[in-house]
Amino acid sequence: MKPSDFIHPEDAAALRQLESIPGFPALVKKFYALGYEKLLYGTNMAKAIRLSERQLPRLYHHLPPICRKLGIDEPEFYLEMNPMPNAYTFGDTKIFITMTSGLVELLNDEELDAVLAHECGHILCRHVLYHNMANMLINGADALGVLGLLTAPIKLALLYWQRKSELSCDRAGAIVTSPETVSRVMVRLAGGPKSITEEVNIEEWAKQADMYETIRTDGMWNKTLQTYAVMSTDHPFAAVRVREILKWAQSAEYAALMKNLPSGSSVGVCPQCHRKVEEDWKFCRYCGTQLG
Repeated sequence: MKPSDFIHPEDAAALRQLESIPGFPALVKKFYALGYEKLLYGTNMAKAIRLSERQLPRLYHHLPPICRKLGIDEPEFYLEMNPMPNAYTFGDTKIFITMTSGLVELLNDEELDAVLAHECGHILCRHVLYHNMANMLINGADALGVLGLLTAPIKLALLYWQRKSELSCDRAGAIVTSPETVSRVMVRLAGGPKSITEEVNIEEWAKQADMYETIRTDGMWNKTLQTYAVMSTDHPFAAVRVREILKWAQSAEYAALMKNLPSGSSVGVCPQCHRKVEEDWKFCRYCGTQLG
């Protein structure tokens, strides 16, 4: 699969704008030279639990089928104890995905797949380096004083693009699972666990994004206020993401992509957990049981 198969047009346009900023290539080189990637990789290795066939295999086996479906090399995969539901991808030469315990507790298996597919979408689209740069600038620019002010335009441009890039990776999640599953993930992240949000009307919730758009475009002053509200954020608002993914689900582009997407061959169920397994699985992705 290629990024051009599913990339959101606003992501592509924002990336072109970002890469046209004078001095941006020099900043990318500086980012590499700082050793920031190795610092975060080492820290994550020491504090989180690396998942594998021998370490929490039920969780680990969510990832390999997603990587095969999207056609990417499998990144390292970590679990972090953090009650806040989150997942993130880091690195450029040594890429790893980390998900939090709060995320695992909040989502069911299919919803976890949607999140991991979203993170793998960042890898496929080569978003990760620029995301890491944005995070570094957010966390470090204030400490640079006057020099931090000089990086502010690049930081805001990176954040604008990062918000748009999330829309592309929501599409990756929909390719691997479904647009409805991606929408349910947004419901959980916005409103809480299934026990509270199971009966949320997703179509009705998506209409809130249309109401927000009306507010956002109601004159120059409201547009300025809403731009200020999002300019330092790295993700779009949840209702906006749901509206975008549901809209894409109705498009000819999505229908054609899913029609031509290879699918695994089901060969039965896992003898331990009795869930459906596929032909090329060596272990059940749900419970870790070795297969046939």
